[in-house]
Amino acid sequence: MTGFITRHGRKLVILIPLFWLAVFFLAPLVEMLQVSFTTARRGVPPYDPLWGFDDGGFSHNFNLDNYRLLYDYLPDYLGPTLNSLRLAFFSTLICLFFAYPIAWWIARSDEKMRLILLVLVMLPFWTSSLLRMYALIGLLNPNGFINSALLALGVIDSPIQMMQTDFSIYMGMLLTYLPLMILPLYASLVRLDDALIEAAADLGARGVQIFRTVVLPHSLPSILAGCLLVFIPAVGEFVIPALLGGPEQMMLGKVLWTEFFRNRDWPVAAAIAMILLAILTLPIILARYQDGRIDKEGHNV
Repeated sequence: MTGFITRHGRKLVILIPLFWLAVFFLAPLVEMLQVSFTTARRGVPPYDPLWGFDDGGFSHNFNLDNYRLLYDYLPDYLGPTLNSLRLAFFSTLICLFFAYPIAWWIARSDEKMRLILLVLVMLPFWTSSLLRMYALIGLLNPNGFINSALLALGVIDSPIQMMQTDFSIYMGMLLTYLPLMILPLYASLVRLDDALIEAAADLGARGVQIFRTVVLPHSLPSILAGCLLVFIPAVGEFVIPALLGGPEQMMLGKVLWTEFFRNRDWPVAAAIAMILLAILTLPIILARYQDGRIDKEGHNV
């Protein structure tokens, strides 16, 4: 038994997470896929089985009606889809804009200080995201802290409309997903050898040139990883646009919730989820291609 574990220990260790992923990721995904090809009904579950056996033998309920319905009502679903992609894209850029200098600061700090700064970065994850959104509402409301302070200082004459706008959603995305952008950037920047920066400076390069020729190429894979970590969950975000946005900020997460729980049309919701999954695989493929090209260029150098 000991010899078997010694010979196959690595495979056994790998099989445990693979089994976990198969049960809790792949199986629900397959179930969602087959539900997207069925028809809705009243009852539990609220959809007809995709296949089964009856008196006549094998029978199936496979159809493309849900996808046809999405095509027929494309304008109703295209708006939230484009809105989700737009808000997620700019939220990712905003997170990158704030995360890069923070990650650089942490990476260049003293080793004892790094732990404290990393804890501060992770601190928002220790509280409920719902509580963080309500705290943000207290800041952005017309009678919230920001407007009250600006009115008291005489900077503005009337409250600024910040709630139920793109701005409020971007702030919610930043508050929620900023750590997911900081951590991979920090992991890359902390491994950057100071000798490379010193060598570039000795050769006459200045701050912007050093960043463009040394720091940025070194951190590009982590930038891609951080952007994916932010963009993918931001596209399907539900809580942030529901609490901070308005009707004009309708996103796919809200559409999915409506189809699943209000309309009880699980097949249509599953079809939307499958299309969303197909859309989200595109940036993953592009990032993987770009990452492979970066590695190849690095080896060639």
